[in-house]
Amino acid sequence: MTDLTDLGIAGIRDGVRDGSFKAREVADAFIVKVSRAKALNAFLVETPDHAIAAATAADTAREAGETLKPLAGVPIGMKDLFCTKGVTTTAASHILEGFTPTYESTVSQNLWDAGAGMLGKLNMDQFAMGSSNETSAFGNVISPWKRNDGGNASLAPGGSSGGSSSAVAARLCPGATGTDTGGSIRQPAAFTGISGIKPTYGRCSRWGTIAFASSLDQAGPMARDVRDCAILLEAMAGFDAKDGTSLQLDVPKWEAGLSGNFNGLRVGIPKEYRVDGMPEDIEALWQQGIDWLKDAGATIVEVSLPHTKYALPAYYIIAPAEASSNLARYDGVRYGIRDLPTGAGLQDMYAATRAEGFGPEVKRRIMIGTYVLSAGFYDAYYTQAQKVRTLIARDFERAWETCDVLLTPTAPSAAFALGEKSADPIAMYLNDVFTVPSSLAGLPAMSVPGGLDKQGLPLGLQIIGKPLDEQGVLNAGLAIEQRAGFVARPDVWW
Repeated sequence: MTDLTDLGIAGIRDGVRDGSFKAREVADAFIVKVSRAKALNAFLVETPDHAIAAATAADTAREAGETLKPLAGVPIGMKDLFCTKGVTTTAASHILEGFTPTYESTVSQNLWDAGAGMLGKLNMDQFAMGSSNETSAFGNVISPWKRNDGGNASLAPGGSSGGSSSAVAARLCPGATGTDTGGSIRQPAAFTGISGIKPTYGRCSRWGTIAFASSLDQAGPMARDVRDCAILLEAMAGFDAKDGTSLQLDVPKWEAGLSGNFNGLRVGIPKEYRVDGMPEDIEALWQQGIDWLKDAGATIVEVSLPHTKYALPAYYIIAPAEASSNLARYDGVRYGIRDLPTGAGLQDMYAATRAEGFGPEVKRRIMIGTYVLSAGFYDAYYTQAQKVRTLIARDFERAWETCDVLLTPTAPSAAFALGEKSADPIAMYLNDVFTVPSSLAGLPAMSVPGGLDKQGLPLGLQIIGKPLDEQGVLNAGLAIEQRAGFVARPDVWW
């Protein structure tokens, strides 16, 4: 029999349905795989009992002749930003160490209702702030990939959903949840050779998901291919009355609508994304992606997004501003750790708790956010950034007059070594240069693997779509996937 951990979501789902194997066999295989991969530090908490219970329910239902749920028999990983009832949830921060929610996030509940089981909670950048998974209070996640230069440098799996990307790429789970504020699904997917999609803002509920920047945060799936992303997204998405930004729309049948035929459709190539110093490997892959979509029947058009150059500065004003507000709730009073120095007053407790509990990157963003929201600088920074955000959204609206989707690189480089950029926050922030504009505009966007660079590391292509056109994004991703034939996987060293 094929190693069950080599199967993706669709393969597991279909095999359980037709009786090729039992769901319990699948769960057991992945549980063993997770237990043997401690070196990657992808999982903060392992939950084998949850995965076994879901698998047992699936096997019982099949034996009874019942219709199986959409994800029956599929065990997944859950990013530690989603609150899970009775299971520790920390957002990879010391300030929430030991916090066990008494409630379930809407996204995770939707997945359990669809029959999925949980293998564990996945490591991440602290409060989703980072691009390399080096800001976790519980240690770096390590990519399963290695360069082919003969060295042994540990590579970043991307961030903030680095635990998710590392676990999926290493076959520790067939799929995982991620969150994307400025690229935190797409960039790690590109770094590890998997697929990941950020849906339109509001498609997936934010209720029960620990907030970073509320007007940007959006949950999405990470999996080995486009079909698996479509399956997982169907289960995750849906209207939620508990989230005021949730879209009151039916969830489309994205898997059934998949097609790699792009006849008659127009693919826009934004000229502003051709940045100085872009590596030759990424430039070549971008051109190859254009050729693949031409082969699928698409017409290629050049478009202009003139305010792209302002997207990153605007994002790093808006996101920290919202973070400074959202993270004010962590004060040592209601949950998480408390640092109460002898003889200290209430304000001293707040200060001591936050100083001990938050990591350097979180503190940096809180300070930036507090500064740009202060009375003397609100109009000069925050108001101006929001105006730029509107202009960026209008650029996309004009682009849709001449094209149906956009094609760009996902990230400006392949995975870098841990520690290589952590001393330079600006260099780290530049990892999001291609992903941030679509986040500011709330658009669906996806990364799919297209090939390897000269060092044998994965590179991703990004598809950006119109609001609510996840189907168009998935179909463009499928067209690329079919032509790229990407089957590379990391050698097992962990």
